[in-house]
Amino acid sequence: MTPAIPLILLGLIDAACSGFRAYAGSDARIRKQRATTRAVLRGLTVGAVLLLAPALTAALLLLTARDQARTYGTLTAGGLGYLLPLTAYATAVLLSLAAYFVLPFRAGTLAMVIGLGPLTLLRPLAIAAACLGAVLNGGGGSALLVGTIAGAAVLCVEPAVHRRWYHHVQ
Repeated sequence: MTPAIPLILLGLIDAACSGFRAYAGSDARIRKQRATTRAVLRGLTVGAVLLLAPALTAALLLLTARDQARTYGTLTAGGLGYLLPLTAYATAVLLSLAAYFVLPFRAGTLAMVIGLGPLTLLRPLAIAAACLGAVLNGGGGSALLVGTIAGAAVLCVEPAVHRRWYHHVQ
């Protein structure tokens, strides 16, 4: 099984959420569904472009490897190790979102504040854990390189979207 598809999906979902976070709080209007959708799409677009960097890095590693089958196996093992911590993190985020939507207003808001707030701050640590997982699962230096570039890419989406479209809003 190749972990590329789940990792790409997680990266794109994270990018969409980053677009929303870049926009959140910058608009006091009550009805802002269009603006929210636009922010999510901006994050998704920026994320898709930035996630080309790890994909191109992996492709370059494969094309320049002496033993492509071994390099592919190493990258696959590293990708699976990278996926495990991110899956645990994404599950915690989804549980917090589910609590927000399912629970009554006050309890849902509390779940959002004590769940998503800290989880957003823990994103860099989740990515560091994913990089460690890639190495520990046998990915070696090549998986660490691709994972580090992928982690940097997803962490750059929110600041890039904010700087491009929302920096003027105070």
